[in-house]
Amino acid sequence: MLENSSPLGRRAFVKSGALLLCFGATADLAAALVAKPRLRIGLVTDLHYADKPAKGTRHYRDTLAKLAEAAELFHSDKPDFVVELGDFIDAADSPATELAYLRRVNEVFRTIPGPKHCVLGNHCVETLMKREFLDGVGQQESFYSFDAGGFHFVVLDACFRADGAPYGRNNSVWSDANIPPHELEWLRDDLQATTKPTIVFAHQRLDEAGKHAVRNAAEVRGVLEAAGRVTAVLHGHSHMNDHQEINGIHYTTLVAMVEGPGSESSGYSTLDILADDTLRLTGFRNQANYEWK
Repeated sequence: MLENSSPLGRRAFVKSGALLLCFGATADLAAALVAKPRLRIGLVTDLHYADKPAKGTRHYRDTLAKLAEAAELFHSDKPDFVVELGDFIDAADSPATELAYLRRVNEVFRTIPGPKHCVLGNHCVETLMKREFLDGVGQQESFYSFDAGGFHFVVLDACFRADGAPYGRNNSVWSDANIPPHELEWLRDDLQATTKPTIVFAHQRLDEAGKHAVRNAAEVRGVLEAAGRVTAVLHGHSHMNDHQEINGIHYTTLVAMVEGPGSESSGYSTLDILADDTLRLTGFRNQANYEWK
């Protein structure tokens, strides 16, 4: 990764299906960067907040200061809504302790103005039940859709075992993530019911077949592709910057906030939808930047 001393990380753009690193900008590109978006979305992922010592590269307690910095940016950049892409908290040895983690990090998250959406991550429901986590963040459902700014948005929940059982109370293996048949049927119907361009939010990855992927990712991608209107999928889980285009859909993995000590090791971003339907993701700290039609 390129070193950068400012909160804004390296900038990358997707053009004609190719990912290009840009170290200088043309006048047209510079103008595009400052164009006023018709919709702005704040994005954070993999906070893993817990009141416990750091382990390896994960600095759990530092998340609160990192999230506060992101909240300050969102106050000034004024996103229309904010999406947290999963693993809001880390696992604890009891539901009571994990609920305490959730209350503490949510105190900071709630300071961000406007609507907020939480995608379920495997750590969110390792000890807690889904209803406990959702009630803790004030959210009704774990998968649902909504419209904003002429776009359709879908929130997915892959925290199900292969046998269809939902994660909760230490009953799961983190690499056994699945979109169950009832949710897949709902997704197919939901996409058929809209005519708007669509963006999907998930935690586990839908663009690969590795241990960080949804096990039936290929089947899910088939549903997204058949709809003919899904432009992008954003997820976290593997804690890294990544992007690939598969059959016309841009799959972007966002960097984890928990990795590394101090605010300089953080990562968060805004996604702007411009008037011409260009999508521009601006990353801060260690988050890369992307732009695509």
